[in-house]
Amino acid sequence: MNRKHYPVTVQQASRESPTLARLAALAEESSRRLQAVLPLLPAGMRSTVQAGPVEGDSWCILVANTAAAAKLRQLLPALMAHLRTHGWPTQTIRLKVRPSGRTW
Repeated sequence: MNRKHYPVTVQQASRESPTLARLAALAEESSRRLQAVLPLLPAGMRSTVQAGPVEGDSWCILVANTAAAAKLRQLLPALMAHLRTHGWPTQTIRLKVRPSGRTW
């Protein structure tokens, strides 16, 4: 059986696959959540965070180091309240520190 392979964009692939479409929607939602909370973070900390996975009413923020994670932990109640006022029913925000030496 000969199959021809041809390049497709992520958008085209997600339209053809319900599973991929769901993953793309979750990634977009996570990015929008991060954009909503970035103004609440100290300016120097904004470059140390990245949007992580969304699972139901839980969201994960990826953090570059433990110092940023410690400061972010103090801000979690305000971040969750802000997300709720913008229509995201967020009960928990998990923080995941990036292992040293790895890039995103």
